[in-house]
Amino acid sequence: MPTEFISVLSLLVVAVISTWCFKRVNLPPILAYLFAGIIVGPSALSLFDHPEQMHVLAEIGIVFLLFTLGLEFSLPKLQAMRHLVFGLGMSQMLLTTLSTAGIAYLFGFSLSGSMVIGGIIGLSSTAIVIKQTAEMGTLNTPRSQLAVSILLFQDLAVVPFLIFIPLINSPSDSSFSMLMLFAFLKGMAVITTLLLIGKWVLPKVFREIANTRTDELFVLTTITVVLMASGLTYAMGLSLALGAFIAGMMLGESQYKYQLESDIRPFQDILMGLFFVTVGMRLDLLIVWNYASIIVGGLVAMLILKIVIVRFSALIFNTNHNDAWAAAFKVCQMGEFSFILASLAVTHNVLDSQTASILVSIGILSMMCTPYLVANSVRFANFFAPDSTASLINNAQILEQERTGHVIILGYGRVGQSTARMLDMENINYIAVDIDPIRVQESQTADEPVIYGDVSDKAILRSVNIDKAVSVIVTFDHIPKATQCIDCIRGFNRDIPIIVRTRKDYAMDTLYNSGATQVVPELQEGVLMLVSQVYHYSGVPMAKILKRIRNERKGHYDHLHGFYPGETTEVSYESADKLRFMHAININRSAWAVGKTVGQCDLLKYGVHIKKIKRANNVILEPTMQEILLDDDILVISGKPGRVERAERFILDGH
Repeated sequence: MPTEFISVLSLLVVAVISTWCFKRVNLPPILAYLFAGIIVGPSALSLFDHPEQMHVLAEIGIVFLLFTLGLEFSLPKLQAMRHLVFGLGMSQMLLTTLSTAGIAYLFGFSLSGSMVIGGIIGLSSTAIVIKQTAEMGTLNTPRSQLAVSILLFQDLAVVPFLIFIPLINSPSDSSFSMLMLFAFLKGMAVITTLLLIGKWVLPKVFREIANTRTDELFVLTTITVVLMASGLTYAMGLSLALGAFIAGMMLGESQYKYQLESDIRPFQDILMGLFFVTVGMRLDLLIVWNYASIIVGGLVAMLILKIVIVRFSALIFNTNHNDAWAAAFKVCQMGEFSFILASLAVTHNVLDSQTASILVSIGILSMMCTPYLVANSVRFANFFAPDSTASLINNAQILEQERTGHVIILGYGRVGQSTARMLDMENINYIAVDIDPIRVQESQTADEPVIYGDVSDKAILRSVNIDKAVSVIVTFDHIPKATQCIDCIRGFNRDIPIIVRTRKDYAMDTLYNSGATQVVPELQEGVLMLVSQVYHYSGVPMAKILKRIRNERKGHYDHLHGFYPGETTEVSYESADKLRFMHAININRSAWAVGKTVGQCDLLKYGVHIKKIKRANNVILEPTMQEILLDDDILVISGKPGRVERAERFILDGH
């Protein structure tokens, strides 16, 4: 077996195990990939003799990431953000580069070396920030837009450094200025060409591809377009990611936007994981050990410096203080392009290898901190600027009103807002809690009683007078959070009715066991409404319809659970052992169960229920325990997939 195959297989095994372990303790997958890279890298197992050979493939992950980002930013949207990209982004890059270069110069580095160190520190990680923000669903919030504006300018700022570093030792100043001018003109020509192709050519190409109705061709065309755009910008001295971003931005205005994003995402996620693994492989543990104090001190100093610079650069552009702080915590790390600049600086003798290794170590450690900083950026921002978010200011005003006999709505998304409107129609007093500051601010501007806060925070529940409310409605569909929330509520009030909405019918038992009074599964309720209409048009009396619906709800929708799985049935790791499948068993004369009663079969011990028995032209619904199973009966059972299989084996052979 080839050594390369064993190395790649070992890398995949380490990555899978690391990701599973990190997810078990609620840490983001990015950290797992970085950890896996450290394990397989030169400092530990050293599975790859030439790890740099993987970087090219890994960088394609960044290309796809920037393409999907471009899909979110149409040209008009980017034009509207130009004052942030070329204003806030430029000021952040200049101030960070110059201030860091000044500090490096004071520590004895040459002027050129100091400027390169400033550029390395000034860049941030586009890959981590955008991936983490997109996964959190906050990419379109103002604070994330500020961060994206800074990151976009940084991608452009890489180009002058790529030109500047090889020419530092060049004696001719005129050649340097001419090269910079030539590079600028080339860049403008490439960007203009891509914009024209994206506007006039690509929509027609994808229209023809879509008309073929061939999924493989659509995916292949998408990948080809992304790589060609990236290759064009790279050939002209620009970054690969810039071409992909422009291609995505132009296609973001087409009707193919969502399909393109769906097709690219699997490739993006896999290659992005590989990219983070290669970043982890760069970390030299010996360097970290020998220069631990310098690296830790440099890491803390860099994070503080970049946070402060972004925060106060935002003052110039009159941005919200809270958003500015949040954006600062998002982009305070070092970027993936910093590693490229560090490597280039060593190649051209601008920096020594030891300094570059220390900078790379600081960068990787800062990337490891980034998922935590991004996830908690709003909380940190609220600590530094508690008065700058309107939602937080209005919390106090809303809570000043003494409430009793009110309804508490936890989660103010579409379901929560629709519920609130129905309560308004009957003049029922309510107060809602939501964690999304933008949604809360919009709602409070409309004078709705909504406060910002974590629904499972005891202080928040206490502030909305949970002990004096008549009922609580949990509207968000996140089972672990809902169970945690129910537990907190029961700590205040053991008897208050708690109504929980869920999309997952298999989660009903979990929610009831947690203390929910009533669980409303969307799927089953939708079926009841649909069937009630069918009953009505079929001439069934309204009283009988209402009785049927009432009995189904009282029986926890027992008749509506379970379904026959098919080829297109999607079963996730989370739901594999929770779904209830239905399965038909043909009982032939050799089956063990022939002549046995339903009670003798005792399928309940397997957690399986008999839904019906089809016998010739008759159907026996919910057969009694005394019903005898006969040859050629068709037994329809319902239960979890594994239990259904065991019950079938027992019915057929008695084991």
